[in-house]
Amino acid sequence: MAAPRLKAVELVDEAHRNGARLFMACHELGITIRTRQRWLRGRGESMVKEDGRKGAERRKPTGTLSDDERRRVLEIADRPEYASRAPAQIVADLADKGQWLASESTFYRILREKNQQHTRGKAKSPNRKVPASHGATAPDQVWSWDITYLTSPVRGKYYYLYMIVDIFSRYIVGWEVHEEENGECAKTLVRKAYLKEALWRNKKPLVLHSDNGSPMKASTFRATLEKLGISGSYSRPRTSDDNAYSESLFRTLKYRPEYPTYGFESLEGAREWTYGFVHWYNEIHRHSALKHVTPGQRHRGESGMFVAK
Repeated sequence: MAAPRLKAVELVDEAHRNGARLFMACHELGITIRTRQRWLRGRGESMVKEDGRKGAERRKPTGTLSDDERRRVLEIADRPEYASRAPAQIVADLADKGQWLASESTFYRILREKNQQHTRGKAKSPNRKVPASHGATAPDQVWSWDITYLTSPVRGKYYYLYMIVDIFSRYIVGWEVHEEENGECAKTLVRKAYLKEALWRNKKPLVLHSDNGSPMKASTFRATLEKLGISGSYSRPRTSDDNAYSESLFRTLKYRPEYPTYGFESLEGAREWTYGFVHWYNEIHRHSALKHVTPGQRHRGESGMFVAK
């Protein structure tokens, strides 16, 4: 509190006025000149800062409730007519009756201190689930996929690039370009990638992660995943970072110097350009996250960065 500090400052200043050196006067009280300067807010000796340290004793605010008033708050909150109500409703109901005990935040604080700040009434406490996460220690354990727009010279017309990437090796295991976005195209892509990688030989089931787009949730697509023994994984709503591998891949694709600025002239042109990009990305591009080996080398085990299955 400020009172002991004020007394110490007054004693130091009195000794200084009587001829003592300021340094020695502060030393006698166990403080330094810098401490005295920090305590003083301005030039006047009566303006002394209060102790702001975490464990310091502080003066209670003027409007602090007494112990009897705090007990009264608990009695009101525990009444049968208020036991299932939130503090906001209790305060409003008391105000209609012309009574004022404490604010809504004070009700919450007192209930929390007495371990009564729980779900009131019959409602159950919310079940907060930890977001599911997946890790990969070898290729073909976890894949990420998404769909992105490829522009055309015609305003409002797009081609849709479907792409699957292995999160361990960053290898593009499957891709296709179509004129429409639906579950049938996605089903075909996954089936081709499954056969290409010969996943029927995997001892562990593959996890295929995506966002919550309509093709990802299509019944035909999900039925195909179940038939192939692939576990579906989905991002949290409105959380694009949950599918960061695919988003990062699309960013790399669209920032290539040779990416058509004004869009692709035709569907065949989009497919031809994507074919060249996939070859560059898988076999030529030295990925910074893979210690500058290509995704193809990492995927085939040629980089020595994992033990082959």
